[in-house]
Amino acid sequence: MQRMGIPALLLLGLSTTVAAQNVNWRVFREGPASTISVNAGLDYGVALGVAYGHRVSTRLPILVGADYSFPAGDKLTDDFKVRSGLQMEVVRAGGFSATVKAYGVFRRFENTQAVLQNFGSEFAGIAGYYTRRWFVAGEVTFDKAIITHVKHLKAATDLNPGLVTGWYIPTGGNLLTGVQTGVTLGRTDVTFKVGQAVSQDFRTKPLIPFYTQLSYGIRF
Repeated sequence: MQRMGIPALLLLGLSTTVAAQNVNWRVFREGPASTISVNAGLDYGVALGVAYGHRVSTRLPILVGADYSFPAGDKLTDDFKVRSGLQMEVVRAGGFSATVKAYGVFRRFENTQAVLQNFGSEFAGIAGYYTRRWFVAGEVTFDKAIITHVKHLKAATDLNPGLVTGWYIPTGGNLLTGVQTGVTLGRTDVTFKVGQAVSQDFRTKPLIPFYTQLSYGIRF
């Protein structure tokens, strides 16, 4: 069952923290091939997450992995986001590095009116200056909600009996732009990112139009 027209604003509630791992390729091209990190930040609310990645031995360095994130609250399983995919360093020239990321996304959002379950995609580009001790880079991410199942709850149907539960093909997406930086100490990485979010119409913004994230990772 497919229906058009779910508002893009509704999709803003489906996002949780930007949890994909931030990689310093200058130290991650060699040595331990796996990394795990935990993070906390602000993204439409206070959010927490954990991520795992594994370096694949190819001509261009590739990190495949998955992450799980959720907003802080009384019921931690009501809203969550799961992603899996890869990131690859496509340009390396002296201290300059450029990385592309591609992820498949599943997320769940619930409030008193409805339960939303969404499948989507996320693509990102990161470019900046990297050393073995620190890095700073800019990032651009496009988060697209492809198809969403909306289950209207009793509180909503009591007010509007005509509401229909089913699958919707939305046209919503969010564009995130920001900067990230980090320091490397042995096998550990501490990174921080900050940026802003806007819908794909470049006009609509969430109630909190910016995001932040602090992450701590260990390579092993």
